[in-house]
Amino acid sequence: MKNDRSLIWVALLGIAVGALLVLTLNRIGEGRRYKASYQDWRKLNLILQQVQDNYVDTVDVKKVTDAAVVAALGQLDPHSVYLPPVELESSEEELAGNFEGIGIQFNVPNDTAIVLEVIPGGPSEKAGLLQGDRLLKVDDKVIAGVKFPQDSMVRRMKGPAGTKVTVTVKRQKEVIPFEITRGKIPIHCVDAAFMIDDTTGYVRLSKFSRNTYKECVEAAVKLLGEGMTSLVFDLRDNTGGYFDQALSLANLFLQKDDEIVYLQGLHRDRNEYKANGKGILKDVALTVLINENSASSSEILAGAIQDNDRGLIVGRRSYGKGLVQEPIYFTDGSAVRITVSRFYTPSGRCIQKPYSDDYQYDIYKRYRDGEMFDSDSIHVDSTAVFKTVHGRTVYGGGGIIPDIFVPVDTTRATSYWIACNKKATQMRFASEMFDRYRSTLSQIDSFPALEAFLDRIDIPGSFRTFAATVDGIKPAAGEWEQTVPYLLPQLRALVGRYSRLGENAFYRLYLPVDDVIKVALSSSPDEILTWK
Repeated sequence: MKNDRSLIWVALLGIAVGALLVLTLNRIGEGRRYKASYQDWRKLNLILQQVQDNYVDTVDVKKVTDAAVVAALGQLDPHSVYLPPVELESSEEELAGNFEGIGIQFNVPNDTAIVLEVIPGGPSEKAGLLQGDRLLKVDDKVIAGVKFPQDSMVRRMKGPAGTKVTVTVKRQKEVIPFEITRGKIPIHCVDAAFMIDDTTGYVRLSKFSRNTYKECVEAAVKLLGEGMTSLVFDLRDNTGGYFDQALSLANLFLQKDDEIVYLQGLHRDRNEYKANGKGILKDVALTVLINENSASSSEILAGAIQDNDRGLIVGRRSYGKGLVQEPIYFTDGSAVRITVSRFYTPSGRCIQKPYSDDYQYDIYKRYRDGEMFDSDSIHVDSTAVFKTVHGRTVYGGGGIIPDIFVPVDTTRATSYWIACNKKATQMRFASEMFDRYRSTLSQIDSFPALEAFLDRIDIPGSFRTFAATVDGIKPAAGEWEQTVPYLLPQLRALVGRYSRLGENAFYRLYLPVDDVIKVALSSSPDEILTWK
């Protein structure tokens, strides 16, 4: 009993001492009050200084500062961001139009990287790498058969121009090391440019980089020379890039004094941009393709075309990024991109979607709400109504709504096709076919020759055998017949990519199962002039 009383007194004493300690600290704090002003960021600076002067352990100033910056910018909008040096370098390199490396394009269908393209005139071509080579090692690091991350492969092969790297490849049965001197490699933003038929051209643009206008003009001149009078311009999955490139590109299509866009912000006066009427494509019939991943500069271009009734917009509602960021660089190699303006389409629309806690999951919400399958499920802000040049009604408040909606088609996804996709069977089959027909396929440089070659080889039968023997995937009764109309164009496109036609072959051969392009080709851009 006595011991129990002693424990009670000890516990009470501990509480008293704890209370005394807190009280003492509170009294000390009362003697040091600081004026906390929000107007000049003084409170934030005071807190960080107090941490520096009083924290119990050594403070990692860089880590705390970066965390504070990220947290502060996170309270503004989803696109005002802090970029540490590595992220900034990667981001700017992607849009700069070139990078320093060895000059190959590859994919990884089965835990081994396969060279899809050796960039003409680049370091790898000069060293002797060939399309179809399997990448085994970079210097002494094994990258094949060990589930090596693809981004890590890229980092190991990239490096300053003039430095050397040894890449070991497997070519058929032979293992060959190549010492490659890195150099400057162009990054193309025009993925494909070709004639669909005698009068219709197709251009797919992946980003708005420093070279976008130049590449698009080169593609346009080529297609005009081949008889193009109408153009399908594909901006699907194009997440944007440089603002000035969007302006230059819109100028290609618009008449003199047609409005392109205007910018305005609290600290930025209204700035309007108009076409000069000198664009080489201003008289070509135009259809623009967009989807839920078309953002920023893509939306500037699509909005200018739609509001001027210059062409037909086909696809699904675009992303909804109507903000313009300005970079601020620091001497440690980092930067912040701060939103300084909103952009408005010629009719006055701001197409920025509302900020929300689940902003980054907006695309999933669109699927959940049925918008990707039914145009009636598209959220339309009925309070943000605007008129195009010819009086058609368009809406603001969340992306560019296409003139013609094309839903996602999930009806063709059989269990057999899904099983093959999960194991990337199609991609590995394509590399197998390249190995089998390398000498012929690698020499083909025209669409008629490629089509004739693909017709001669038994792609359906070869694939069905490959899928069954290599991956153990067999179709159920009637499933092959249901799958093959959708699967065969995909297989032909993947095999055709190994020809000299590259990505042009892939996108052209994939056309038969691209519903958006089929709708675009069956619709006349002139129709919009009669719409209200």
